[in-house]
Amino acid sequence: MNWWKRLKINPLARIGAIAIIILYASTIFAGFITPYSMYDAPRNSALLPPTQIYWHNQQGEYIGGHVYPTTQGAVDINTGDRQLIVDFSKPSQIILFHNGHLFSTTGEGRLNLLGTDDQGRDQFTRLLYGGRVSLFIGIIGTAISFTIGCLVGGISGYFGGRLDTVLMRLVEVIMSVPSIYLLVALAAVLDKNPFTQLPFTNAERFALIIVIISFVQWAGLARIIRNQVLSIKEEQFVTAAIATGASSFRIITRHILPQTSSFIVISATLAIPSFIVSESVLSLIGLGIQPPDPSWGNMLSLATNASVIILQPWLIWSPAILIILTVLAFNLLGDGLRDALDPKNLKG
Repeated sequence: MNWWKRLKINPLARIGAIAIIILYASTIFAGFITPYSMYDAPRNSALLPPTQIYWHNQQGEYIGGHVYPTTQGAVDINTGDRQLIVDFSKPSQIILFHNGHLFSTTGEGRLNLLGTDDQGRDQFTRLLYGGRVSLFIGIIGTAISFTIGCLVGGISGYFGGRLDTVLMRLVEVIMSVPSIYLLVALAAVLDKNPFTQLPFTNAERFALIIVIISFVQWAGLARIIRNQVLSIKEEQFVTAAIATGASSFRIITRHILPQTSSFIVISATLAIPSFIVSESVLSLIGLGIQPPDPSWGNMLSLATNASVIILQPWLIWSPAILIILTVLAFNLLGDGLRDALDPKNLKG
């Protein structure tokens, strides 16, 4: 039984893989799923709860799924509750697969599946678009850090000697610095583009976060790869490649590093969540992606407002749950890959 069959029969790995596919597909096709813009903020629509869907009109007649235009009224100074003003004279039908979107409404009523934020923007829409930042930082950052880590570890283990000593001391220095403090320090220091002396745009911040997190993450992998290369380079196929006159770079990239592919695949799957969490922490404390552009991290920043936690908890729980589910899904898939690619299991 090969590793793919073992992976497919692992129920937890399947659940993780399906969840990851759904999450990435939802963010990629966000423009199709939701009819709203992530910046669209209608007047008097701040902090609305999830829209209630009605099936019968005010006369009790069934007219199908519909919503009514809803705005915020006055705030109760004693409880902090906001009065909802619902215009029952203007029903808006919910239509599926309409105007190039999964759903939309007719008339003035809006279907805010997860309510609206403090600016009146649709929370569900911002979660989908914000997921593009959080999820793809994990993919891109892992690809960069693992490329650096594999090359440094491969070169260090293959050549040995003084080069090995220098590279490993560099790795130890980077690993000795607490990663979260280094992330915060670098993100705080590099608050302006050194070339333009202007604040970073969110696109530049996205790239900067990837570079910073990749810089922190590659060192541990390089150390492990180096140890594996030390044993692999003594194998006969490496000796044969050297005898044929293959270059050192070709031997490392074509003969040695592929032998560590199982470990790299498993480690990459388990490393992606750390990038997502790091981005979320940076955005949460205001050093990552800045509003009005959404990310799951800066959407969690509303948690610093105690009244939001008490009165509008859906604004906090939705990004928090997505971060938890994403991390859990990658861990389940990573555990499944580890079991499927275990040499002991492959012999069975």
